[in-house]
Amino acid sequence: MCSICGCGEHETLEHDHHDDHHHHDHGALHAHAADLPVTRMVQIEQNIMAKNQRYADANRQFFAERKLFVINLVSSPGSGKTSLLVKTVEALKAEMPVAVIEGDQQTGLDAERIKATGVAAWQINTGKGCHLDAHAVGHAMDHLPEIKNGVLFIENVGNLVCPAGFDLGEAHKVVVLSTTEGEDKPLKYPDMFHAADLMILNKSDLLPYVDFSVAKAETYAKQVHPGITSLTLSARSGEGLEAWYDWLRAGVARVSA
Repeated sequence: MCSICGCGEHETLEHDHHDDHHHHDHGALHAHAADLPVTRMVQIEQNIMAKNQRYADANRQFFAERKLFVINLVSSPGSGKTSLLVKTVEALKAEMPVAVIEGDQQTGLDAERIKATGVAAWQINTGKGCHLDAHAVGHAMDHLPEIKNGVLFIENVGNLVCPAGFDLGEAHKVVVLSTTEGEDKPLKYPDMFHAADLMILNKSDLLPYVDFSVAKAETYAKQVHPGITSLTLSARSGEGLEAWYDWLRAGVARVSA
């Protein structure tokens, strides 16, 4: 079961995993478990996390061989991370290879938005699943054109709980928090903000109209993760986007070097 939300996820992933991720029948990612004894729950949690870590390590090696800078974008629903991603791939696609893996419970709408920019994208639908796992990400790479010396974005399912605990093989988790949400989110969901290396405060264009303190959000985030970096921007107006692009460019340069 999922060690974070208590669901019976990943029970289908008992087959052997190969580093190239080929020929996986992934099936449904998520099915809720009912009233298991505590000892059995702990055993399942340990098995799931160990399996996921093996897949994540294989992904990380795969990405390193191709010198890919991989970002796991996480947020609650409605933060604007897909809109931010659209603007980002439009800005960077002429500079470097870019690809996107989209995670949602249903529909391929977000992947279609990315494809409309001319960038390759693959949709993962998790059904009842509350997050992506490393196995699904590795499998998705089979469906994307091979890219090297560039950036791969993984847009996770909108959820500030479960994705915090699942390594996908990424270089960084980037958590997006919008100004239409409470600035106390880092305190309410500390695991996510502790796991993230960068916090993006999106929808800065709405600051004059909402009761949101950037200073408080940054202070709260540093309480749970003193080393976290913060950027304030607006995917809609473009304010602050260049700092985000520069952060990505620096990451790609490090990996390529």
